[in-house]
Amino acid sequence: MKAERLREKFLEYFKAKKHKVVESDLLAPKDDPTVLFTPAGMNQFKRQFLGYLTGYSRAASCQRCLRTDDLDKVGKTIGHHTFFEMLGNFSFGDYFKEEAIAYAWEFLTKELKIPKERLWVSVYKDDDEAYKIWKDKIKLPQDKIVKLGDKENFWPSEAKQKGPNGPCGPCSEIFFDQLEVWNLVFTQFNRKEGGALEPLPKKNIDTGMGLERLAAVMQGVGSNFETDLFQPIIKEILAYSAGGANKEALYAIADHIRAATFAVYDGVLPSNEGRGYVIRKLIRKSVLHLRQPLGIKKPFLHKLVPIVTDIMKGAYPELLSRRENIAQLILAEENNFINTLESSGPLFEDKFKELSKKHDPEKAGLIAFELYDTYGIPLELTKDWAAKNRMPLSEERFNRELDGQKSRSKSQSAMKGDVFDMKELHLAGAKTTFLGYGKYETRAKITKIVKDRVPVKKISKGEEAAIILDKSVFYPESGGQVGDTGELVKGKNIFRVKDTQKFDKVIVHKGVVAEGSFKTSDELKAAVDIERRLSIARNHTATHLLQAALRKILGAHVRQQGSLVAEDRLRFDFTHFKDIAGDELARIEKEVNDYIINNNPLKSKNMKLQEAKKAGALAFFGEKYDERVRMVAVGGLSRELCGGTHLESTGQIGLFKIISEGSIASGVRRIEAVTGRGAYKKVKEEEGILDEACAILNVPAEKLTQELIRKLAQVKELEKKLSSQSLGAVRDSLDNIISKAQNVKDIKVITMATENMDMDLLRKTMDLIKSKTGNAVIALGSVIDKRVLLVMGVTKDLLDKGLDASILIREVAKPIGGSGGGRKDFAQAGGNDPGKLEEAFSKLTDIINNTR
Repeated sequence: MKAERLREKFLEYFKAKKHKVVESDLLAPKDDPTVLFTPAGMNQFKRQFLGYLTGYSRAASCQRCLRTDDLDKVGKTIGHHTFFEMLGNFSFGDYFKEEAIAYAWEFLTKELKIPKERLWVSVYKDDDEAYKIWKDKIKLPQDKIVKLGDKENFWPSEAKQKGPNGPCGPCSEIFFDQLEVWNLVFTQFNRKEGGALEPLPKKNIDTGMGLERLAAVMQGVGSNFETDLFQPIIKEILAYSAGGANKEALYAIADHIRAATFAVYDGVLPSNEGRGYVIRKLIRKSVLHLRQPLGIKKPFLHKLVPIVTDIMKGAYPELLSRRENIAQLILAEENNFINTLESSGPLFEDKFKELSKKHDPEKAGLIAFELYDTYGIPLELTKDWAAKNRMPLSEERFNRELDGQKSRSKSQSAMKGDVFDMKELHLAGAKTTFLGYGKYETRAKITKIVKDRVPVKKISKGEEAAIILDKSVFYPESGGQVGDTGELVKGKNIFRVKDTQKFDKVIVHKGVVAEGSFKTSDELKAAVDIERRLSIARNHTATHLLQAALRKILGAHVRQQGSLVAEDRLRFDFTHFKDIAGDELARIEKEVNDYIINNNPLKSKNMKLQEAKKAGALAFFGEKYDERVRMVAVGGLSRELCGGTHLESTGQIGLFKIISEGSIASGVRRIEAVTGRGAYKKVKEEEGILDEACAILNVPAEKLTQELIRKLAQVKELEKKLSSQSLGAVRDSLDNIISKAQNVKDIKVITMATENMDMDLLRKTMDLIKSKTGNAVIALGSVIDKRVLLVMGVTKDLLDKGLDASILIREVAKPIGGSGGGRKDFAQAGGNDPGKLEEAFSKLTDIINNTR
């Protein structure tokens, strides 16, 4: 049975058992700071486990998960993965052990028709209730029921002794032969400080079954990697491999490309920190596996994205529309890493320069780890370079650092604090009705006041607090839009709202009592700062217009990756895989302003998610949407899923002005812009600069460019004359320069320090010296504006003796704080320490003295 059908069958079965089928959460959950990635199916149901019932008390899901605890085992075992899908059914104070066990047994033995004799179970050693259900209700032979301890059959593992505090309980696992298939967790206790377990008033069920393992069982194969979830990927790699079928490498790559594909799908981009660092690491590990042992040295990993998409499109149809973006992002990351690997020589020289004279194996081992950790440079490559340069390196120190990094990684990806630790738990069950789309003020009632995370009944002048109302016009920070500010007013009593946040369905107004006092149940007027709200709305509506313009001019591959909509500016991050030319940026700005001038109307509509998608509404990368969404349409230009506040028509924006554009990550660019009064202010500032330039050059604005061209031509002519005069002076002093050469082991070492000679003049001087002498190594340095320019030359007769200017300059440039490169006969460098130029020349003499 194919994995896609297994996924469907599981959800269909539990839907028939009156479970709400809930869409998978994102790999990077938005509202859960306790995890780096979603590690299990239960994570998105934390609120329900705490009593936040949302219309259903039983649920089922197929959750995409990502774990890195066992990264080194991936590919080496038949069942370890970073990315996997977890099938799960959940009960929030509804059914308990007997039903959970019965459902699991019925699904496996009747729906999937797995032979009963191939299954056996484990239970917690003290859980007599579960043991009896399996023995008496399910009629499983006693020799098929194994009792295990706190580490194996209590969740969280060893929680009784080690914590964390919070809901916990025994579990029962179902095995097919020796393979663990399904874990049923019976959450029935609350662990308190000191390890005391008290019964929960409402008991919960949390189960998890890996789709990959179930597929292996149902497809009769001995490894998850032999299932239809992995085999097309592996076959594609083999078709290009020049290094044979190395199972470890094939399995690891097949796993990692699934993880990278879905991470990018969920908005996690490769970077140097947090979640992005994990994805960058997986991509780089895959590139190394492809190079050795599989012999694929050109960018290839991105070619596997369409294969992953084809396998998974049934459950994740949006992968099809995003696969090119995902592939391009992974390609950009591959290219960066391959370039790093192929140009690692200068990187090694820079990182190990302090050890070039004083060897320190421990320090070298640490640097080797830093190269691995930051750049992905494998240890073997660093060891090879160190050996060629006769630099001892402690592999033991490298391994110690690596072990420490693994421990840190585990602590980052594991839950932090109490298992169900959530902010503002006293808000459970509360709800604020939002009226801010059509109003700027409303009458409302205080339902709660929170000060220092503790509910209070009253607050007075000067006290900072958070106020919750039964209804509000204040927009809470969400989807990149900042929260509203304003006032809550009750007669002469004033509460200044400095920020508005949202927790679940509660709008939280954070601020300070400016006058009087407030208490729970007070009725008041809630009013947002209208001018600020309109400024934010201008920027938000302009963001939608910007995305429409980008897609029209750059292409439909453009997708929003992130945004900030504030009062004074907007910031828009989007996928694009090359630089944006100046004329393209001008066209984008003009396109947005054309939309504004056309005064297109804005309309919003609440509808089902699938209806909105069919209507062509764009969704934001890395966002999970409810079943009902709000679609904002701007004329026929733009349709987006958006919960933010907007204008009534595009003309209200007034003016749109781009202030910056650039790359922020591989395949991701950022535009910052201003609108309305901010845009007008920016235009006036630029007019002021233009007027000042015109005044300095004493020309009208329309002739400024012509005058600048004329002045630049004059400057170039003067520079040419100066250079010619300087070169003439050099010619006149050539004999004097050569006569000052040092004789070092029968080699002339010619050095000269000067000022204000540019690189072109230094090159010409080098050529003149070479034309008048032989058997020489020449170093010329010039200081310009506190920077040092350095050129190195070797005459032709010394090249055959092994002297190489490109190698010499790397060492000689170190004292001036620089590095360089070039050919064997000529090389150049730059530095930032003019005071060390003579020291650099001395280093050249030392090198030659020690060379022969």
